[in-house]
Formats: sequence, structure tokens, C-alpha cells
Amino acid sequence: QVQLVESGGGLVQAGGSLRLSCAASGRTFDFYAIHMGWSRQTPGKEREFLAAISWSSGRTAYSDSVKGRFTISKDTARNTVYLQMNSLKPEDTALYSCALDVHYTPLPTTAASEYDFWGQGTQVTVSS
Repeated sequence: QVQLVESGGGLVQAGGSLRLSCAASGRTFDFYAIHMGWSRQTPGKEREFLAAISWSSGRTAYSDSVKGRFTISKDTARNTVYLQMNSLKPEDTALYSCALDVHYTPLPTTAASEYDFWGQGTQVTVSS
């Protein structure tokens, strides 16, 4: 089984930055990992998938809402994926979760339904 553990959330002022981390563990992670990604959710709203990265090629995909402000990256040696978030806005306040897709597709997707494993999330709060 795969475990995903997020960290790096917290309280930040508008205009600030945060870097989230997601550490993956489990004996079969390297064998099955195809793509990883980040999503966020606030109470009463649908989950919004933000960014994805191919574990092998490093190709990325972003939702329009964060393109240019957020950057996804990976460290395969540490089995960790990151989300660098810049120019944060109060509307970025949410629970941020990472996810793992173990089914092969050539390009990473920002469709949440494609992801198979999820972490518990880390809270990000942006004050105005």
C-alpha cells in the first residue's frame, strides 16, 4: 500500500509564498507511480485539481486558476512532490492534498477522477 503525507501548510499573508511537500512511502511506490498531483478543497465546494507531474518524464499540467503562480516539482530520490505557491490570495485558502495516479497515460492530468491514492491534506490559510 502507498501512503502520502503532506506538510508545509500554514497561515500566510496575501502576496506571500508557501511550499507544500508530499512524501510518498510504500514498497511498491516506485513501481506503480505514474503521475502525482495536488488538489484543494474548501467546505461546500467541489475539489479543484491544481497541478500534476509525470513521475518519469517530469512533464507538468496546471489548471488555469493557478498557472503562473504555482509550480509543481518532484524529487524522485526522496519520493517527494512539491507545490511552490507564490502570490497567494485569500481565495487560495483551502485544504491541499496530494494524489497518486497508478494507471498509465502518456501525459499527466488534472482530472481528479484519474487519481487512485490521496493524502489527508495540509491546511493553507491566506489572510488579507
